[in-house]
Amino acid sequence: MWLRLTRLATATLITFVLWALTLFHDPSERVWVHPLSAQPQPVRILRFYATVGALMPGGKAQLCYSVENAKVIRISPAVESAYPSPGRCVEIRPEHTTHYTLQAEGFDGKVAMRSITLSVQDRPWSPRPAQQVAFAGPIDSAPLR
Repeated sequence: MWLRLTRLATATLITFVLWALTLFHDPSERVWVHPLSAQPQPVRILRFYATVGALMPGGKAQLCYSVENAKVIRISPAVESAYPSPGRCVEIRPEHTTHYTLQAEGFDGKVAMRSITLSVQDRPWSPRPAQQVAFAGPIDSAPLR
């Protein structure tokens, strides 16, 4: 009798937990499990960018990427915790101008690649002020011959 009650309680608990997990499911999320009979779709890099165009030394930025149908990704130079995602940003703190490359490998073995360069400058960029020219005397308005 005790064993039957334990089994019934365990089954009820498992059913409740599975039901509770469905409450947290977002229907807009993509399905990451595909049937074995499905043909692998080509890997695509949808976005790869830095949140700023240039940094001062010691500054930080976000390096953002979005991939589709990727089995594994690599970002070089290496950044922390990069993994396939439909939308993700990681914090970076380059010490000098750095060229970042994202490689995404698909389930079919093909690789997609995209690169960006993040500039690190000693001082912020500003356009040069217009040069002012001072004239010592009146301008000769005689026509050129």
